[in-house]
Amino acid sequence: MKKTFRRDGVDLAYRDVGAGLPVIFQHGLGGDEAQVADVFPDLPVTRRVTLECRGQGGSGYGPVDRLSIATFAEDIEALADDLAIGPAVVGGISMGAALALRLSVHKPARVRALVLARPAWVSKAAPANMRPYAVVGDLLMRHSPEHARRLFDESPVAAELARLAPDNLSSLQGFFNRPDPVLFGKLLVAIAGDGPGVSESDIRAIAVPTLVIGHDHDLVHRLGDAQALAGLIPSARLCTITAKSQDRAAYRREFRACLSEFLESLA
Repeated sequence: MKKTFRRDGVDLAYRDVGAGLPVIFQHGLGGDEAQVADVFPDLPVTRRVTLECRGQGGSGYGPVDRLSIATFAEDIEALADDLAIGPAVVGGISMGAALALRLSVHKPARVRALVLARPAWVSKAAPANMRPYAVVGDLLMRHSPEHARRLFDESPVAAELARLAPDNLSSLQGFFNRPDPVLFGKLLVAIAGDGPGVSESDIRAIAVPTLVIGHDHDLVHRLGDAQALAGLIPSARLCTITAKSQDRAAYRREFRACLSEFLESLA
């Protein structure tokens, strides 16, 4: 059952399940707690906490100018303080990986170990692979959801995704059904144009045990970015798994297996 945490006048939903090794594990852009639950292993030795970031899942938006990776990271830290969680394994998927990366650099005392799953950022802001999110966000801000969806489906961006990364396309098409489409569009544009706020030298200085999970056949979550992060972090191990677009069951099984082995080694 989700609970609610209030920060800066914004109600934020989160899930806190299990007992043992604390693991703060975050969803991707436009995702929610269910995205994490789908791939998180059923381990009796872990306590998994997932905050649904502003404008996503059951959480409110708050001020639009505060929609950023930095704000989301501050929200996570505030929730951890509220729950009296000390040093934890911190990780996430896509945007969640960027949040974990930011926390590991800017709040190292908070991070006992790091998990970067399907990363969409390395160090630079507004990477080219996040452009499809910005395209969808811009369309939602300027058109009705129905018209925006038609324009997107007819775009070169959608054609490229359909050919090379159908799972990315399916995820983006689902965004046109969201409530508060203009606000959600602003969220997509803001985060797609943002970054984790770290440098390559910051990443090289990360000293905690790190697991990087990546796969191919994905234009947003590029295997090259996972490989780059694994190469920069001295203690990192790269686990390459099957892409969702190839075999969703294998993706889920292999993701859980990689994460389970890593967490059990820590617990």
